[in-house]
Amino acid sequence: MRTIDAAAIDRVLTRADMVEALRRGFREDVVTPVRHHHPLARAGEADGMLLLMPAWSDTSQAIGDDAVMGVKLVSVIPGNAARGTASVVGAYVLMSGVTGEPLAVLDGSRLTLWRTAAASALAADYLARPEAETLVMVGAGALAEHLIEAHAANRPIRRVMIWNRSADKARAMAASFAGRAFVAEAVTDLDAALSQADIVSAATMSTDPIIRGAALRPGTHVDLVGGYTPAMREADDDAIARARVYVDTRAGALKEAGDITRPIAAGILAPATIAGDLADLCRGTAAGRGAAEEITLFKSVGTALEDLVAAHLVWRRSA
Repeated sequence: MRTIDAAAIDRVLTRADMVEALRRGFREDVVTPVRHHHPLARAGEADGMLLLMPAWSDTSQAIGDDAVMGVKLVSVIPGNAARGTASVVGAYVLMSGVTGEPLAVLDGSRLTLWRTAAASALAADYLARPEAETLVMVGAGALAEHLIEAHAANRPIRRVMIWNRSADKARAMAASFAGRAFVAEAVTDLDAALSQADIVSAATMSTDPIIRGAALRPGTHVDLVGGYTPAMREADDDAIARARVYVDTRAGALKEAGDITRPIAAGILAPATIAGDLADLCRGTAAGRGAAEEITLFKSVGTALEDLVAAHLVWRRSA
């Protein structure tokens, strides 16, 4: 059994290849139970969460030599930000789908960053305008860097505006992209940035909406990544009402995503009006962006399918 660390994952993956692997994965038959949530009470700080995310190749009809299964064990500890370490940490165990034997243990935190950013870029491939060149990044945590890289690899991004509650963190992240093909800058007026955006990507742990629909211009694609519980929210009701809404998986989003469940409870959104999920888009059973002036919105809560696909790709390339 191999142990594959973060550096090894970075060495073998590219943004484009990760997107294409996910596209194939969403077209295939993979069993992905809704993940298990176990709250972690934390004295003196925000509660954490232990997540278990299993997935496996559907072998009910036939077992192929390439069949795999796996589970990700993730701890989400919001208080880690004050400790100077990542809020999302974990490990992934990849196993043979034929024999059940363990194949590898991978750095779950790095795998999550790669696959989450790739899922957003995959959605944007169907939902963002092809000529999109201005990206607004809301949040400056560990995932933000990967989202910027993934969107820039998928669209002709020329300008990146970074907003964060800590302006210093936004400035530091902008500086880290010096010398790139796009210009990165920190901004303090989020509404003004939103009014110029072609793509808005949000990766925060906010419980109150940050992205105001009234500030979005026609043709914008909104990518909501941060919220993973019904109590979390990144976009307001106006943003949901103005947009054609898509999700990564209906089962996950309708149970876990505050950006979806709360507008449904308020009568702003109906489950039947969700235009599609990633499997629908990748299989061609749901249409992507329609008119150029349309606002599209993609809500991601993460799915174990993405982890399984990413881990399998890394394992094959690390041989």
